Amino acid sequence: MKIAMIGAGAMGSLFGALLAEAGETVTLLDIRQDHVDAVNANGLSIESAGRLRSVRVPATSDPDRIGKVDLAFFFVKSVHTAAAAQTAARLTADASLILTLQNGMGNAEALSETIPPARIVAGTTAHGATFLKSGAIRHAGTGETVIGAWQKPAAAGITTIAEMLNRAGIVTRVVDDVQAVLWAKLFINIGINAITALTGITNGQLLDRPETRQLAREAVEEAVAVARARGVVVDGDPVEKVFQIAAATGPNRSSMGQDVDRHRLTEIGAINGFITRTADTLGVPVPVNRTLTALVETLQSHY
Repeated sequence: MKIAMIGAGAMGSLFGALLAEAGETVTLLDIRQDHVDAVNANGLSIESAGRLRSVRVPATSDPDRIGKVDLAFFFVKSVHTAAAAQTAARLTADASLILTLQNGMGNAEALSETIPPARIVAGTTAHGATFLKSGAIRHAGTGETVIGAWQKPAAAGITTIAEMLNRAGIVTRVVDDVQAVLWAKLFINIGINAITALTGITNGQLLDRPETRQLAREAVEEAVAVARARGVVVDGDPVEKVFQIAAATGPNRSSMGQDVDRHRLTEIGAINGFITRTADTLGVPVPVNRTLTALVETLQSHY
């Protein structure tokens, strides 16, 4: 299958490398020319479980050098989704699919303004990755990837995508209700991202102190209250799930933490900010998420 990774940061590079190792035809597409040059010159360096390996996968900053693809993965930051959707449209044909595994809410909706909704596949992944430097990432944790059709009826080819990902060692399953999955992933991001971004800690260090665990708990419980007020069915214990993911990806810096470290715009608006905006329409109090949103927005405005 011919594949483009639109956005080759930590996660885009990781998925691209794993699929390339499995024999798929993959090209990384990223605006950072230094990263593109490093990957083309030396391969993508992946640190995993204390071991290093290099994966040869072509990279470019020019979408016209890729041509039409069968599948485009969408890994750009949520603040760039609308603009990058134009690139996705150029790279895909009528039968091509676009798979977004981005953090936060609103990405599939933004894509739908440019791409026919029937061609959009949405989902989440529990894999963790850290961008170390140009041409180098750390694979910091593994977990299940879940995908589903954004619009019913499901587009043909979703099962093929799942089979391909599984062959690459990316454990994947297809679900009928991807919205519930997106909310479940949102709870994880709510509990981890802003707190780690503001404090400079890793995911695992979030569990070290009772005060930090309580802060994460309160942020997630507010988000759950918003979800239920909106009619979303919440399964299991989202707070405990956050703690499990934090432990499983312990050495990892969250994506928002990496953004703050590199003085980039964060996805706070699509995560805690989404909860705050939704809560305002429903009359649900969310003081912790409101505070976390304000703090991250203040921090990124003073880089």
